[in-house]
Amino acid sequence: MKKRSPVGIILLMVITLGIYLIVWYVETEKEMNNLGAKIVTPWLLIVPFVNLYWVWSWCAGISFVTKKFSPIGSFLLAIFLGPIAFAIFQNQFNKIASHSHVPVPTPAS
Repeated sequence: MKKRSPVGIILLMVITLGIYLIVWYVETEKEMNNLGAKIVTPWLLIVPFVNLYWVWSWCAGISFVTKKFSPIGSFLLAIFLGPIAFAIFQNQFNKIASHSHVPVPTPAS
């Protein structure tokens, strides 16, 4: 998971009138899938009402990756708290990113 500023996410969502939310969703979806989550294609985000299924799938990915939230809890947070929930989720992603440091091999001299 990539470290991002939770406050920066909220500000970018406001400044871009929500467009950054889509970018953030897609980027975090890729990162969670790389960790083993099974989130459906982000193309479903653009289909009205079907996008709620995609958000549910994404929230199930949060549950899988963080081991902290249930899918239903994540979904309710995302729907009712919006940007505040996304900042909470990003905070959890940042914790995962700081615990998953993989040493970078140095080139042999």
